[in-house]
Amino acid sequence: MIARLRGRLDSLGEDHAVIDVGGVGYLVVCSARTLAALPAAGDAVDLHVDTQVRPESITLYGFREPAERVWFRLLQTVQGVGARVALGLLSVLAPDELARAVAAQDKAALARASGVGPRLAARIASELRERLVDLPLPAAHPLPGLGALSPAAADAVSALINLGYGRSEAHVAIAKTVAALGTQAAADALIRASLKDLAGA
Repeated sequence: MIARLRGRLDSLGEDHAVIDVGGVGYLVVCSARTLAALPAAGDAVDLHVDTQVRPESITLYGFREPAERVWFRLLQTVQGVGARVALGLLSVLAPDELARAVAAQDKAALARASGVGPRLAARIASELRERLVDLPLPAAHPLPGLGALSPAAADAVSALINLGYGRSEAHVAIAKTVAALGTQAAADALIRASLKDLAGA
């Protein structure tokens, strides 16, 4: 079982890279984000690998960091999500963004991925939310207290969404503001402070 490849980039394809390791070229299927981050041909490359063995083929999937591989495996535990869809999600969302989207139940963010419609996005968000705490990643807890938002915090999140912010972005901003102002803060105070934070003030 191949878990990591260190070598030199031989060439790039639409959905894969060929890594030269000691004169042997390994074809590694990657997300668009991973491919975009690879160096020029001939330069050193280091990829974490998930090896999938099937009767008709052995496929290597490559990732820049272990967190991407963890999410690749986790996503495929959801019915209807295969390797291609998992790579599609990792092409548009980094691991921390995936964690935030799942925690915030941001189905629109998940549906940005190729092959993910509203129904599948809802299933991913629903099935994986409770499993975030099991992930060995700092990003697994991006939204402290999300499961127990006060009515004021929930109203503040809705207000930010109505102002045009994404659901994940709104949840992150309000969670940070609640941590700073306390759980008893009123909705208007949470909204004002969050807007300042989002504006970089």
